[in-house]
Amino acid sequence: MKLNKKQFNKSTLVFCLGMFAVLLLSLTLRFWELERFNTLVFDEVYYAKFANDYLTKTPFFNAHPPLSQYIIAIGIWIGTHLPFGKTAVNSMAGSLLSPWDYRWLNALTGSFIPLVVGGLAYQLVRRRTFAFLAALFIACDGLFLVESRYALNNIYLVLFGILGQLFILKAVEAEGKKRWLWLVLSGIGFGASAAIKWNGLWFLFGTYLILICAWAVRVIQGNRGNEEQSREVDSPLIPAESPVQKLTKLNFIELCLSLAIIPLLVYSISWIPHLHFNPTPNFWQMQTEILTYHQRIKSGPDVHPYCSTWYSWPLMLRPIVYFYKTASSNAQPDPVLPPLPEGATQAIFDVHAMGNPLLWWLSTLALLLVIGVLVHRILVWLQTRNEASVETIEQQRPILFPPTAEMWLGLYLIVNWAANLLPWVKVTRCIFLYHYMGCSVFAALALAWWVDRWLHSPQTRLRGMGVTIIFLVLGAFIFWMPMYLGLPLSQMEWKIRMWLPSWV
Repeated sequence: MKLNKKQFNKSTLVFCLGMFAVLLLSLTLRFWELERFNTLVFDEVYYAKFANDYLTKTPFFNAHPPLSQYIIAIGIWIGTHLPFGKTAVNSMAGSLLSPWDYRWLNALTGSFIPLVVGGLAYQLVRRRTFAFLAALFIACDGLFLVESRYALNNIYLVLFGILGQLFILKAVEAEGKKRWLWLVLSGIGFGASAAIKWNGLWFLFGTYLILICAWAVRVIQGNRGNEEQSREVDSPLIPAESPVQKLTKLNFIELCLSLAIIPLLVYSISWIPHLHFNPTPNFWQMQTEILTYHQRIKSGPDVHPYCSTWYSWPLMLRPIVYFYKTASSNAQPDPVLPPLPEGATQAIFDVHAMGNPLLWWLSTLALLLVIGVLVHRILVWLQTRNEASVETIEQQRPILFPPTAEMWLGLYLIVNWAANLLPWVKVTRCIFLYHYMGCSVFAALALAWWVDRWLHSPQTRLRGMGVTIIFLVLGAFIFWMPMYLGLPLSQMEWKIRMWLPSWV
């Protein structure tokens, strides 16, 4: 007994140290030379400026809900009172500010996203290896790194959406006041995600869909099926009953509170400060204005050179250049750029908003494998039920689907990935790769699931595959890191990282 306790404590310590290392890596990469480019990068021309407009009480119109601008404004206010981070200043946002002032809070917030994703993974299957791998993969994703280093809003959308799903899964395993607390926090997360951008609603949409799936399976199986399923274990890596399966335990009032009332209240309340400074248009007019504004935006290279199609995102065919400048030792120093490396005559400073290519491609493949496994289980289930006579079904244990919490996990990942991607099919305006960030979380979770399985396989070949994938993801992250951090590159160094013509 003492030996088991020591092993448990050692395992817990190793897991905590691993997650701390992931956090330390995230913090280091996000805060390293945060003032590197003394300008407004990409959509900082909107979000940093709008945030500062709140502080200066300057009226403006924004085509998105206001919550992310509040957060950036808080960062600016705190940043201007800090005694550091003032090596460079500019007035592009409307006041004399350091890039640190409008970026540091995004960097801090983005550093915790890998831990939140790891927490969601652990809540789903109670597997420390799976949770660590999920956190590590998100920490090694270039798009999350780039988005966290600038005053942009997508990291907040993903963070709040994932927190909403994490909290509702925690609620189903709690009782009494604790359950109500988690339900309230879940509703706040979903509402806050929508208050960043309307597509934050996709996380709530995914929760509705998985809830419908859980109820459908419960109705098909009946009470007897649920009792049998809770005792059945298909894999030693996965507990018998999934928290996704337990969503059906929430009653109507609890669901209305966390999935409707609180999100709506949070979204509505988030507009109060904005309407205080910008009383016209009013709340309802603003919702109409936002809708019509996005309907008016067309698509294609004439609108923006980095517009991309939704079906190209899983393969990362069209990333976005957030910043690109060349520098020469013969030219006058550019106040926007850091100095050239010693001995260099020319350099390219390029910030590419792109995911880790190998992580994204392997994650897409992992999702396809999950879909294949789930479809196979459905077909086997249907075939077995059709072949069995009514008498046989009544006498034997019900043929259940999904048979284990492992399949619930697969269903959860597929449904939420689809819920974050498929609504874009009908969108005709110019859309960008960063709209896939929510989907990429569930794709990375799918890859982490397979790698976790392979690492614990008795087959040497599969364990080798798991280790290889981890090193491929880490190696690719290091290889493309200069384009995430905007490090100086020679023409040749830049070209060898442009694997596809559409990346230029």
